[in-house]
Amino acid sequence: METESKGPVAKEIETRLMAELSPSKLNVINDSAKHHGHAGDDGSGESHFTVEIECAEFAGQSRLNRQRMVNKALGDLMREKVHAMAIKAKAPGE
Repeated sequence: METESKGPVAKEIETRLMAELSPSKLNVINDSAKHHGHAGDDGSGESHFTVEIECAEFAGQSRLNRQRMVNKALGDLMREKVHAMAIKAKAPGE
């Protein structure tokens, strides 16, 4: 997990994923600057993210199910605060 300064949405993403999935690795990357002025840019500087996550619970799960697990853990955050998220989900050893 990275320790760089994170905004409130990135911190909430990390908190929810840690609590729900207990990942062995987690990296939340704010991609919002790349999308400034595009659809979904709400001006907050926290609307587009990439999540790199490694979790034992992903073993034996399809890529789609892994993404569903992440989205479920994030809940209302995906509807209310995040416009777009790229999810790179792996099981340990992949």
